[in-house]
Amino acid sequence: MATPDVRFDSVTVLARVRGCLLGGAVGDALGAPVEFLSLEEIRKQFGPEGIHDYIPAYGVRGAITDDTQMTLFTAEGLLRAWVRMEQKGICHIPAVVHHSYLRWLLTQGERPTRTKLDIGTDGWLFGLPSLHHRRAPGNTCLAALRAAESFGQPAVARNTSKGCGGVMRAAPVGLIAPIIGSDDAVFNLAAEVAGLTHGHPSGFLSAGHLAVTVASLLRGEALPTALDAAGEQLRQRDGHREVADAITAARAIAGRGWPKPEDLETLGGGWVAEEALAIAICCALSAPNFQDGIILAANHSGDSDSTAAIAGNLLGVQLGEQAIPHDWLIELELRSDIGQVADDLYAVTTGKLTADAAWERYPGW
Repeated sequence: MATPDVRFDSVTVLARVRGCLLGGAVGDALGAPVEFLSLEEIRKQFGPEGIHDYIPAYGVRGAITDDTQMTLFTAEGLLRAWVRMEQKGICHIPAVVHHSYLRWLLTQGERPTRTKLDIGTDGWLFGLPSLHHRRAPGNTCLAALRAAESFGQPAVARNTSKGCGGVMRAAPVGLIAPIIGSDDAVFNLAAEVAGLTHGHPSGFLSAGHLAVTVASLLRGEALPTALDAAGEQLRQRDGHREVADAITAARAIAGRGWPKPEDLETLGGGWVAEEALAIAICCALSAPNFQDGIILAANHSGDSDSTAAIAGNLLGVQLGEQAIPHDWLIELELRSDIGQVADDLYAVTTGKLTADAAWERYPGW
């Protein structure tokens, strides 16, 4: 952008926002080919150090999965909600984000089955052909969105799922913290948005924790300080113990030095939200740089793309886009489009984009 950027220390806010979204997508792409492999199978295929570079997944080198798809639609929903609030003066943000998730459902070749909702396909994100591919979408997300009755309803999914599909898409809520307000408001919004598909407290409270952590890192806080801020918010919510215990275990492992994949596996497989968050936190705390952290987060017997994506969000917002290996960015699927969403989030939160100018890309409904 032509306008000067705000800086925290040596990393600009724009670099943090772009680093968060692009870093999450890079982690997603690195972990995608090994998502359903055991650690033994990963080592057998890639050697004792495991996967350490892109290999083709879904026929594409650097391919993103449903994790990045849904993260982009989360960002789109937040931007459209902001446009609506600016122009109409009233908006229920989770309902607008829900509408965006239903657009994602259409890209997967499905639609709600309980009612004939008028799902808008305007705006630019839905028009990207590369998003109209099924990349192992989560069954819980699909089922909950098929059950939609209206935008924002049911407000909390009628299931007891704590799968990682709610937390893996929550980072954009932290990135719009400058216009959302307090950490309490950021936590609540991320939990509400995750709760649209995941009804177990651990499923949506993990999303709140991640969003506050991202918001704190965006302000230039160190990762341990950001985790403390998120933990303070978490402890105020009913049903928080499982998530809090997982994060405590992750921080303890990281505190003992560079973890092995076997150490990560004591935290679980990452298929459920608190485990995915814990593995990502452990890797982000331990890593001396972005690359090593993402590689660590992808090499275990579990949901490798989701844990590496969340670790990429955390390391990217902490270190900035410049910390991501250039070769990984060059080959990343939808790199320019992901970067555009990040630029738009930054522009909105810093007053560099008006609602009128944003309407064509992010219609406010």
